[in-house]
Amino acid sequence: MRHSDFWRLMEDEFGAAYARVLAATLVLTSVGGRTADEALRAGRSPREVWLAVCDMQDVPPERRFGKDRPLKG
Repeated sequence: MRHSDFWRLMEDEFGAAYARVLAATLVLTSVGGRTADEALRAGRSPREVWLAVCDMQDVPPERRFGKDRPLKG
């Protein structure tokens, strides 16, 4: 997963403004007690950070892959 995928998933799930607030303030125990922003800067994988956010925010499994996007033609 790329960083851009992480942010797309965050914004799809939480909205653009709240995604940024959440990434800056929610402490994720499973990535060393860091926020998502801190964990990404420290080199943790975007996938690992995304799943940590999902766990902390009780995102259901069926929404962890993001919204369906139409195929580009």
